[in-house]
Amino acid sequence: MDPRNLERARTFLEQPRIAFVGLSRDEKDFSRFVFRELVKRGIDVVPVHPAMREAEGRGCYARLQEVKPAVGAALVMTHPLQTDRVLADCVEAGVRRVWLHRGAGKGSGDDRAVAFCEAHGLEVVRDLCPFMALPDAGLPHRLHAFFRKRLS
Repeated sequence: MDPRNLERARTFLEQPRIAFVGLSRDEKDFSRFVFRELVKRGIDVVPVHPAMREAEGRGCYARLQEVKPAVGAALVMTHPLQTDRVLADCVEAGVRRVWLHRGAGKGSGDDRAVAFCEAHGLEVVRDLCPFMALPDAGLPHRLHAFFRKRLS
């Protein structure tokens, strides 16, 4: 695991307001667990999903460009096929920091998505789950980070 990536992740999580793109409609989905944990830690998380009006008691926006006041960071937990559109939305909305989530699978971003971010001046975090960067995230997440570091 690149220590600079982990540092970018921690800086990302220090942002006072973060858009959460790709929050699932399923209340038992992992994305909801991440969302609730960020809120619990005092981060103003704004859900973005085109098919929801509300999530976890917060108003939901269809696109990043609609978020008011605007955000400077977006956590992207979408399917990889949606990443191009979301990144274009980030650029149009003035988002400067992007986290391309990766859990156990492929994740939201690939090398092409990272190249897009770099070409458009977006600071990118990739190949990490937010729990890997949160202090006191618990044993399962520390183990996940440990094994990801060893296998990278």
